[in-house]
Amino acid sequence: MELLIFADSLAFHGPAGPLPADDPRLWPNIAAAALGARVELAAGFGWTARDAWWALTGDPRVWAALPRADVLVLAVGSMDTLPSPLPTYLREGLRYLRPDRVRRLARRTYLAAQPTLARISGGRPVALPPRLTVRYLADCVRAVRAIRPGLPVIGVVPSVHRADAYAQVHTGRAAGERAVRAWAAATPGVTLLDLPELVGDHVRGGHGNPDGMHWGWAAHQRVGEAVAGLAGGVTTQAGASETGAR
Repeated sequence: MELLIFADSLAFHGPAGPLPADDPRLWPNIAAAALGARVELAAGFGWTARDAWWALTGDPRVWAALPRADVLVLAVGSMDTLPSPLPTYLREGLRYLRPDRVRRLARRTYLAAQPTLARISGGRPVALPPRLTVRYLADCVRAVRAIRPGLPVIGVVPSVHRADAYAQVHTGRAAGERAVRAWAAATPGVTLLDLPELVGDHVRGGHGNPDGMHWGWAAHQRVGEAVAGLAGGVTTQAGASETGAR
């Protein structure tokens, strides 16, 4: 079995910081180990559903993994719900500023202002509006199934945070959850993993990374086991459907 996973930094960030993708304590690898499977992870800091779409359409490593995949895991959508006081193109564009001292000053200024701006704006706008989150998730599923009809898909209910970097504001999450649940309910073959149910107490209780967003190892273990359970179930169902169709 092979899992093709698109994810944000929740997939490779532990209690003390980011780690190499093959660290066995990370949830994708816990899931793969439980299934006796391989995992191909496409992920990045702050990735939204739009980044997953860009990776699917633009990363040749993903193209190579797609024919082997038994389950597609779209573990994106959590970062979509975060406050984004600056439009994404401006926020992401800070890295391109030159000279270096101007870039560093602009970044420090923005990060210092971000909590206040998130609080003043009531957490809006978000990094990616819910309608666009589900549009890109739907685009990913349609594109993959054009090549791999019937491939099982696991999506996620957006996670929670208590991050001081956003003044602990997360007013956009509820709308994001409603949109993702409605999309999954209307899309055959999509199963949702409820991240808040799995990691909510862990994050809100301060048991994860000090940044208030990323998880400790207990949460990674819980999520990895849950993904393995869902993946095992959906592949069994897919196999039964194929047998019945013959």
